[in-house]
Amino acid sequence: MKSALSIAFGVAAVAVVAAPLTSFAGGTISGKVTYAGKAEQKEFLFSKFPNPKYCVKIPDKSVMDGDKRFLKSIEVGKDGGLKNAVVAVYDIEDKAFIDGYQGTEVVAAFCEFQPFSGVVVNTKSFKVENQDADPDDPKSVQGVLHNPHSFVVKGASSATGFNIGLAKKGDKLDKPVVFRGGADKDGYYRLQCDQHEFMQSFFLPVSNPHFAVVKDDGSFEIKDVPAGKHKVVAWHPFAAKGKKIEFEVDVTDGGTANLKAEIK
Repeated sequence: MKSALSIAFGVAAVAVVAAPLTSFAGGTISGKVTYAGKAEQKEFLFSKFPNPKYCVKIPDKSVMDGDKRFLKSIEVGKDGGLKNAVVAVYDIEDKAFIDGYQGTEVVAAFCEFQPFSGVVVNTKSFKVENQDADPDDPKSVQGVLHNPHSFVVKGASSATGFNIGLAKKGDKLDKPVVFRGGADKDGYYRLQCDQHEFMQSFFLPVSNPHFAVVKDDGSFEIKDVPAGKHKVVAWHPFAAKGKKIEFEVDVTDGGTANLKAEIK
């Protein structure tokens, strides 16, 4: 005969097993970044820069026309979707994320910095690798010279972060990102090649893992955002003159908050 204690324990065990096992790490923010304006591009002539016969070999022929090279500063897709925008939760400082961040990586390939946009973390590594060499040019067989030059941009002012030449294919640099005086809250990071002005990339400073670079159609999804009301920014280096557009988003555990982020 079972004791009352063993029976009670058995009932409790059944109750534990029957209880819901679902737990949430937070919620999701999804949506789309749109732009009310038109697409824009800057035009350069390959002939005015070094390695004109190599730089035209870039596989993406949409960025060139004959001797003309385009920097697509603003790309607008279907339904106004803004390509290359970055969306980030901006009211959380995650020390574990900051301490563990391995750095931002950029490659110079066919006279183009990739990616065009991304994120950086203050005091953490910014890495650039030169992947270009021209076997048809005796002066550039070992490498096409690129000179990555970084800037901390805040409003109308900018300050140099580093300025380092990478002369050979495979050459790399690894320098810390340095924002001073709150510039990481108000500014952004820009990279330009001093040899080829049309090589440019742009980066939003973040302090937590809750960010996304939008897809080509402007859509995005950010998972595992802690529940609560958050300040979220949508940013593009050229749209709205590089200003961060702020939104308030209410995230629930296990839920999905939709954000329609229009940049004007």
